Parts: sequence; C-alpha cells; structure tokens
Amino acid sequence: MRPILQLVLAMVIPPATLWGPVYAQDNAVYLVTYIEVMPNAAASGAALLERYSDASRKEIGNLSFDVLHEMARPERFAILEVWKDKAAFDGHDKAASTVHFRDRLNEIQGAPYDERILSGLYLGPVKHEHKPGAIYVLTHVDVVPQHLNNGLALLGAMSSDTAKENGNISYEVLQQANRLNHFAVVEEWVSKQAAQAHALAPHTRAFRAKLLPMQGALYDERFYKKLD
Repeated sequence: MRPILQLVLAMVIPPATLWGPVYAQDNAVYLVTYIEVMPNAAASGAALLERYSDASRKEIGNLSFDVLHEMARPERFAILEVWKDKAAFDGHDKAASTVHFRDRLNEIQGAPYDERILSGLYLGPVKHEHKPGAIYVLTHVDVVPQHLNNGLALLGAMSSDTAKENGNISYEVLQQANRLNHFAVVEEWVSKQAAQAHALAPHTRAFRAKLLPMQGALYDERFYKKLD
C-alpha cells in the first residue's frame, strides 16, 4: 500500500455525533476519486472504468462501487467507493485489476486522478438499487478551520432537511481524512427536475447563504449520471 494512504487512513475518525443526526457509524472507508481523461478519450475512458468497476465489485469487502459520468463535461468522471474496513481497502489497493486500471488510465488521462479518502459523517439508509434516470450531485465543500464546528452543524442540518424533500434518494456528507475541514457531499435525485427544485428550496438557499462566510474555497458542485 502506498505510504501516503497509510498515513491518511490512520487519521480517519469516527462519524461526528455532536452536530446533528448521524444515520450510520462504522469502520467503512469511503473514497471519492475525480478522473479527467483527454477529450478524445471519453469513450475509451468510460469503457476502462466499466471494466474496473465490474472487477472491484467482486472483491471481498466491497460495499459499493459506482462510476459517475459528468453531464456537462464528458471527459470527466467520478468514482464513489465504500469498503468494509481498512483491510478490505488495502486488498483492493494492491489488486491486479487496480494496478492495471491505473496503468491504462495513465495513458489517456488529461490530468492525474484526484483520490480523496473519507469517513462517513452524515449517512442515509443503505441503497440496494439504482433508479434509472437518477441524477447525482457531487459537491466539494471546504470551510476555513476556525469555522469547522459551525460547518459541521450546518451540514448536519442540511442533511436532515434534504432527506425530507420529494425526489431525494440520498444526501450523504463525507469528511476528508487528512483535512477535516473538507467534505464531499453526495446527493442522488430521482430526476433533474427534482434536483432543480432542491436548489430553489428555502432551506437550500439559507444553507448557501450561511455557508458562504465560512468557505475556504469555491463551492464546487458537479452533476452526473451513473455510468451504466
């Protein structure tokens, strides 16, 4: 296993319990990986990711492995992974299929892949099926360190409010292991219309207004469909 991953995983903390409802607590390891291939390699990149996904789902300890395709930028993808524990992730990291994927990706990537190791913070019920036509929204949220506690509280309230909306399938908040003030928000909606209605909801607009003074970087929100 790469030394940097050992260092990062050692820093993973249990889900917070002080800032609102926590729906699950476990030792699972979560990963969000952003991938960008060259514009002329979108199709071959998608095929490579499909093969990698198929192989990874068969590995011991894999809880989920989804590949998303960005709607606005066809050369960009994201991988959402959940592994039962550190041992399962370690095995995947050294698997022949993982090594092969990284070697082949290196030939077509437009930029190095960006892998974020996280822990579950606010999680919804476990999903067993993908709904056709669903829209995924993946957002990187960065708050300045002095606003960490307020940011946690705000994200917790947003998770609870969003789960009650019509058309919401899930709204999960993950906390980055090596930068605790960085978060990945993973949303799934039944349709594009439902995602748009969420953006107009009063609690969403209030969330964005309260978050703005806390932000350490631009609110990075991207829309995806699952790569089938």
